[in-house]
Amino acid sequence: MNADALFTLPHAVAGVMVLSLNAYVLLAGADFGGGVWDLLASGPRREQQRAAVADAIGPIWEANHVWLILVVVLLFSCFPRAFAHYSTALHMPLTLMLVGIVLRGSAFTFRSYDSKADNVQRRWGRVFAIASVVTPVLLGVCLGAVASGTVPMVPLDASRTFAQLYLTPWLHPFALAVGVLTLALFAHLAAVYLAWESTDAELKNDFRERALHAAVCVFVAGTLTIVLAKRNAPLVYAGLTSGTTALGMQLVTAMAGLTGVWALWRRKWFLAVVCAAAQASFLLWGWAWSQFPWMVLPSHTITELSAPRITQQLVLGILGVGTVILLPSFVYLFRIFKRRETAFERLDS
Repeated sequence: MNADALFTLPHAVAGVMVLSLNAYVLLAGADFGGGVWDLLASGPRREQQRAAVADAIGPIWEANHVWLILVVVLLFSCFPRAFAHYSTALHMPLTLMLVGIVLRGSAFTFRSYDSKADNVQRRWGRVFAIASVVTPVLLGVCLGAVASGTVPMVPLDASRTFAQLYLTPWLHPFALAVGVLTLALFAHLAAVYLAWESTDAELKNDFRERALHAAVCVFVAGTLTIVLAKRNAPLVYAGLTSGTTALGMQLVTAMAGLTGVWALWRRKWFLAVVCAAAQASFLLWGWAWSQFPWMVLPSHTITELSAPRITQQLVLGILGVGTVILLPSFVYLFRIFKRRETAFERLDS
């Protein structure tokens, strides 16, 4: 425990993994949330709502998955024993999650470029929307299983049943609650982003109402998750509720959520976006902090499961070079497709 209290190369890599997961939540998570509102589109502006979702997702949705790929590559390269353990014990939800990502992307593409007949659009739209709902739940379930410590790193025992080995670790109330919280959080992010980006006043109000409803769902799911953590994830619960840093994160998360609701109520769109992103980020970092220094609860720390030092050094060096290429490319991509039109451009058009 004392060795892991110090900052080491494995800790740096683990920190980059959490940063990448944070980017995935804020970017791809909002894309998944957009699929939720595509499924729940209703009222006289139902088609306009779906069009707004497609316009927001269309230019960048494929690029956002690079962050999840980075997390997987870092886990495989720098923590191979943990990768082997989790990919085996959680192979069912992970496989279903990957299937959901592929189905969602394929359906979105086919809906955009296939026949415009109503039945074709309805079929691909349904696949896209359902995959967008199921996949975040599975992602949250995997994170909940990791946080609960129900996937202990022990040799596979032939005397244990299939259910004990591959179902029990993730099919329990806490992991399922984290899955629901993930879905609610993604839906909230998407609604806030869409309310900010929409130029039509009525669409803004539609997504504003959905964002407020989703904020309530985030609060309920978050409260339920904390309650269940006391029994199903005691180490994480202790990390979340004890210590100045943990309590500070909880306070900042609560303040971001409340401020975000106030900003939506007052139609302060940019502030609402900042608060929604801050709330999601602090929830994620609160989990990471509560689990530190464990990589596999409750027995193996980050440093114990790390690859040789030379591997960590090479990976961090490559990450530094890659960052110089990747981040400017992402900024340029968003600047092209997501920049807001200026007053002069509106006059010219």
